[in-house]
Amino acid sequence: MDALYTAVATANGREGRTVSSDGQLDLPLAFPPALGGNGQGTNPEQLFAAGYAACFASAMGSVARQLKLDVKDVSVTAEVGIGKDPSDGGFGIGVVMRVELPEHLEGDSGAKLVELTHAACPYSKATRGNIPFEIVIE
Repeated sequence: MDALYTAVATANGREGRTVSSDGQLDLPLAFPPALGGNGQGTNPEQLFAAGYAACFASAMGSVARQLKLDVKDVSVTAEVGIGKDPSDGGFGIGVVMRVELPEHLEGDSGAKLVELTHAACPYSKATRGNIPFEIVIE
């Protein structure tokens, strides 16, 4: 793949900082309280959730334009959970993608839009088959 854009960020662990090469992202990192931390910073799961939700929403806009659908009132929320991976005893993540559709997209047209979006979204492509994933249409 020839990259059209490459994001670059550096982190020094789960407790420290993460900084993008252009300085637009500069955040403290900390374990969340649920994992024994103080919660005084963001964490990789939050960053992944934010990126995935934004990417999915953007992909939905692209798919919707092709289908001539209005998605200006759609809301996408990614829930990224971390837990023990039963296959190796290490850690793994899973995603629940919540897509809130307006009334005019309820039913089959909305379900088809979400299905096509999941097929087109770069984050979905990167994780497909690698992590537990669920879509909830609300």
